[in-house]
Amino acid sequence: MKVKVGVSNRHIHISREDFVKLCGEEHDFYSVRDLSQGGEFSSNVLVDVKTSKNVIRNVRIVGPFRDKTQIELSITDSYFLGINPPVRMSGDFDGAEDATLVYNDREVFVKGAVIVPNRHIHANREELEKYNLHEGEVLSVRVNGDRGGILDNVIVKCKDSYSFELHLDTDEANAFNLKNGDVIDIIER
Repeated sequence: MKVKVGVSNRHIHISREDFVKLCGEEHDFYSVRDLSQGGEFSSNVLVDVKTSKNVIRNVRIVGPFRDKTQIELSITDSYFLGINPPVRMSGDFDGAEDATLVYNDREVFVKGAVIVPNRHIHANREELEKYNLHEGEVLSVRVNGDRGGILDNVIVKCKDSYSFELHLDTDEANAFNLKNGDVIDIIER
């Protein structure tokens, strides 16, 4: 079985409350580009992520607003910032690290918001049935080529707006020489 790759760069999902604190009530928040998963978009807003050790500038906020702010970084980003966030699925903040978001002269401290996203496959209900997969199932994928190998612990996520796609962070994609749109194999189980 084949799955298309989507490479996910560092980004922020933000709550409306934190957005207003950071950017102000009147600041525009709109899509500059739709993302591959239905309803999600790259917004017009870039902010800095700051810790006591360092700052990563111009991190994109992804819409729409969420109930809780979540900062998704690679392990390389985490080393640079001097933090050690856990590898987690979106919305799982157990052990998540703290950081400060900076926009112009405003700052918002977000407690327990930084994670390294777990590699996962997005699928809708029809795709789950078509490929005989189950939400929460843990799979492995095989990458062929010069930097080939196997990625374990790939978790299946389901939502009606999703389309069938494997999401990796930039560290993982670079290690296997993968880019958006590449197609790799799900290992038969």
